[in-house]
Amino acid sequence: MSTVGKTDVANFESDVLKNAKPVLVDFWAEWCGPCKTLGPVLDEVASEIGEGASIVKVNVDDNGELAQQYGIRGIPTMIFFKDGQATKTLVGVQTKEEIKKSLEELM
Repeated sequence: MSTVGKTDVANFESDVLKNAKPVLVDFWAEWCGPCKTLGPVLDEVASEIGEGASIVKVNVDDNGELAQQYGIRGIPTMIFFKDGQATKTLVGVQTKEEIKKSLEELM
């Protein structure tokens, strides 16, 4: 069973860009209501996809430089990475089915 992890500027390259598996990066903040709604959905997706992909969260308040680098204008924003490249972006709360489908396309 896979779980949702956290990453930051220091670990982003190893956790995301150099990860052999597809990675969903959730850009969020503690004060963001929709982000809190999305959290349990991502936990469910992580347990259902298992070890086939990784899901990590980036707190935009603590990692503003990453948010700026990836053009985050609103949160939650999910960016899907494969082989170090951003392949798809979803903004706002999404259904579990949409998130799973987007990850499975990369697996």
